[in-house]
Amino acid sequence: MADKPMREMRSKPSTRVPRGMPTVHPRAAGLDVGSTFHVAAVPPELSEDPVRTFQTFTGDLHRLGDWLRSVGITTIAMESTGIYWIPVFEILEAHGFEVLLVNARDVKNVPGRKTDVNDAQWLQQLHQFGLLRGSFRPHERVIQLRAILRHRERLIESGATQIQLMQKALMQMNVQLQHAVTDITGLTGMRIIRAIVQGVHDPAVLAQYRDGRCKASSETIQAALNGHYRPEHVLALRHALEIYDFLHHKMAECDTEIASVLQTLNEDRPMPAKALPRARHQGSKNEPRFDVRSALYTMLGADLSQIHGLGPYTVLRLIGECGDDMTKWPTVKHFTSWLSLAPGNKISGGKVLSSKTRRSSNRAAALLRMVAVNIGKTQTALGAFYRRLAARVGKAKAITATARKLAVLFYNALRFGMAYVDPGVDAYEARYRQRALHSLKRRAKQMGLILVEASADCAPGVS
Repeated sequence: MADKPMREMRSKPSTRVPRGMPTVHPRAAGLDVGSTFHVAAVPPELSEDPVRTFQTFTGDLHRLGDWLRSVGITTIAMESTGIYWIPVFEILEAHGFEVLLVNARDVKNVPGRKTDVNDAQWLQQLHQFGLLRGSFRPHERVIQLRAILRHRERLIESGATQIQLMQKALMQMNVQLQHAVTDITGLTGMRIIRAIVQGVHDPAVLAQYRDGRCKASSETIQAALNGHYRPEHVLALRHALEIYDFLHHKMAECDTEIASVLQTLNEDRPMPAKALPRARHQGSKNEPRFDVRSALYTMLGADLSQIHGLGPYTVLRLIGECGDDMTKWPTVKHFTSWLSLAPGNKISGGKVLSSKTRRSSNRAAALLRMVAVNIGKTQTALGAFYRRLAARVGKAKAITATARKLAVLFYNALRFGMAYVDPGVDAYEARYRQRALHSLKRRAKQMGLILVEASADCAPGVS
């Protein structure tokens, strides 16, 4: 009894087939994914029992694949439901099926009569008539790289929580270390914290752990470390420090796995003919402890970290999210649209109702937006573009527009090998002035006027 698939008994499957539409995938199946069971639907002409329910155990998933193979299914559409779709997708793909992971907003059913059976049949019909598009999913090695990088980011976030707990314990002891040093997790800060945990509470002795490059003087640090060292707060500080060290140890293990995956990806790739350019970005303390630039240079054949704002670790995370094959998107417009960085196109009756970019949880887009904020502080053409746009339309739109420019540079460099050259702030401002002047001349001509450049004697502010 346990070896037989469960039957859906709550509703009777419909056998109606819409007419008048051409069939694109005659052997298509639809799969409604759930946490405890999955409902699979196949065309009625392929099976006497076209809808079946299977439990989520691994053995049942293999039986699902065997049943779909026995009725002649070649392609399957399934909705991205939480993380429940991942094992189903991987097992069915291993069985040799073409599996499409579709967005939930693309498969909304007609309101009413909402059941798992109807959802599975609706997916099957949409896929049969070629009305569904599969979501992007990179190849196996990049998926492995992406999973490790996402796990590493969660470790960094957990480490940030422990830093806050260390700051809280220090404040409860009225130890003003965060006001004396820029970063308590720097060399000076960590030396002092480890000494406090080991029982050293004399401010004069603790101030001796100051690094020579620290901007704060020994007297300032000694005054900041004159606190009330209660044992319960020292205990909280020690626990937060131990968890922080443990998380960094696990991050080092992730770095080892990332280096191994990159080495596997680069096994069959030739070394680029040109030497690796000089590094443009300085690494931060949360970046992997191996040479990411060299591995990416071999993998991509170009040094994308030459683009302002895109450090080696940022490029590695973008590769983990987007993959290394940009041919998945026919044009750069398709790529920026996938990132939800392109303007929307909502038109009715010839009138533009909205051109806002749609909301998205795309991690690559969020990363590019973060880079856009930082690049707005630089003296580069991209930085000048961000500041000009922020002053005119606001920071939110400026971030989106700058992130889109970065996405275009990333796409063109990775697909076509285009080299990035920063024209500089002055060249950008001169080009913008020329565009503004050309626009003014055109508008003056439309009004029957002539635009004349003022002489130095008639310039504004000259008496």
